[in-house]
Amino acid sequence: MTDGLLDIHRIKPKITAPLDPGFVPGALFNGRYREAVAAHANRTRVLIGIEREDGHISRGDIDILPPGAGHDSVTLRYVDRHVKFLLWARGGWKIHFSGPEFLARHLSQAYTPTGQRSADVEIMQRAYDKEFAVEVHRPEEMPPQNEAALALGGNWDGCRIGFDLGASDYKVAAVIDGKPVFSEEMPWDPRNQKDPSYHYQHIQSGLKKAAGHLPRVDAIGGSSAGILVNNKVMIASLFRGVPPDQFQRRVKPMFLEMANEWGVPFEVINDGEVTALAGALSLNTTALLGIAMGSSEAGGYVDSNGKFLGWIDELAFAPVDFNPDAPRDEWSGDRGVGALYFSQQAVNRLLSAAGLSYPAEMSVPDRLKEVQQLADAGDRNAMNIFETIGVYLGYTVPYYAEYYEFNHVLVLGRVTSGAGGDQMMRTANRILKNEFSELAEKVKLHVPDEKSRRVGQAVAAASLPKIRK
Repeated sequence: MTDGLLDIHRIKPKITAPLDPGFVPGALFNGRYREAVAAHANRTRVLIGIEREDGHISRGDIDILPPGAGHDSVTLRYVDRHVKFLLWARGGWKIHFSGPEFLARHLSQAYTPTGQRSADVEIMQRAYDKEFAVEVHRPEEMPPQNEAALALGGNWDGCRIGFDLGASDYKVAAVIDGKPVFSEEMPWDPRNQKDPSYHYQHIQSGLKKAAGHLPRVDAIGGSSAGILVNNKVMIASLFRGVPPDQFQRRVKPMFLEMANEWGVPFEVINDGEVTALAGALSLNTTALLGIAMGSSEAGGYVDSNGKFLGWIDELAFAPVDFNPDAPRDEWSGDRGVGALYFSQQAVNRLLSAAGLSYPAEMSVPDRLKEVQQLADAGDRNAMNIFETIGVYLGYTVPYYAEYYEFNHVLVLGRVTSGAGGDQMMRTANRILKNEFSELAEKVKLHVPDEKSRRVGQAVAAASLPKIRK
């Protein structure tokens, strides 16, 4: 892309990532492109809608440089990354599009079972039980925005059970009128189990144990990794060992069956959303984006009214680095997506550049622990890893702000621990202050402290359902 003002190789952050000098932040690329559009005598409006369950549609219309003016390759990248981000932030099974033919052709070819975005197509088809489609319209035919607003969480009346399902343990809590009276963390091994009875029985035993600390059960709320739609498990790594036919027959309706068995209001949502809810409840605020840096990147969002919008917020697969040579995600085949920048995978990826190496048989979590111990001891090579992730974060928060309206960002997960995590946050705040001062005035970054830990995820999940009067 050698396009003068829009030459991607000229888009350099003022504060360079020590171990990744080729990082091209989405916020800088988009900002430069929008400057070019504003300076041009003409512009073209592109209309984009992402449709998900129950006919809900998220619109993300943008202006582009006019086709055929010598900027089409850059425009293609701008639109391609925009659609990809919308798809993974909002979720959906259909892309509605109205715009230039070369862009419509690209999207129609890429989002097919054999196209460039075949992995995205496969996941979204499983998530929404519909064949993925790209539908091209005339402008007047574009469907309008149709968002949901789910008032989940913050319900503390009555006797409630909350649960939070993790990869190595699951937590349950019993809550009476907002006060936790019991909580326990129990080990399990869900990912290696082929029989879904294992999962069902373990979850139910935890719920029954919590119920033993309550005079009655009025409502149950839960948190689980993966994509859940209307209490149905559409995709979840916790059940990766279950054969596909058993997943469809027994895992997908699992929480609906539990709800029927307990006979009380029962809500289960994505763990990223519950993370955001727990943060919003702890900080007593709204308009909060949660970013969890664990084995992958998890996201969750609570809007300014304290509501969920029904979005999937799978930021692990949303692009953040626009460098065409950015690292490639093994699963999707795409480059520069969040999981490789905000997770244990990011630490592992940067080891070589930092001059560090570990035995091949050492797990990624164990490698993270080793690097964190080095950082705690002041090792410069280890600190460079966390400073690099801090650069990623500082430039990506403004990019996320193009798609979410927030005043608070809660950053948590194992990667944020210790001296390395402190370095990461210092770097991110410095970038916001120096390069995005207007945004820095209204957005505050938080890490879990005693205040934000006050409401754990299992307890927050307990507040999800409303009790029917």
